[in-house]
Amino acid sequence: MRGKNTWTCFLLILAGIVLGGFIGSLFPDSWLNFGQTFGLSSPLVLDLGILSVTFGLTIKITIASIIGIITGIMVYRFI
Repeated sequence: MRGKNTWTCFLLILAGIVLGGFIGSLFPDSWLNFGQTFGLSSPLVLDLGILSVTFGLTIKITIASIIGIITGIMVYRFI
């Protein structure tokens, strides 16, 4: 039997984040959607004349996404 795959863990955690975010958006006024947003509030634009590149990243951590991460890790431990 092979060892556990790191990519499987990563995908389960990512699925937990997505499902947690979805559940949090279903209940916008509940405690599940309580969290913090951080990142670049306005995108950074690099204009090189013929090429324009825009950088931006915002991450929103909510209670529901934390529960999703924990659930993903628990599922990974049991497979």
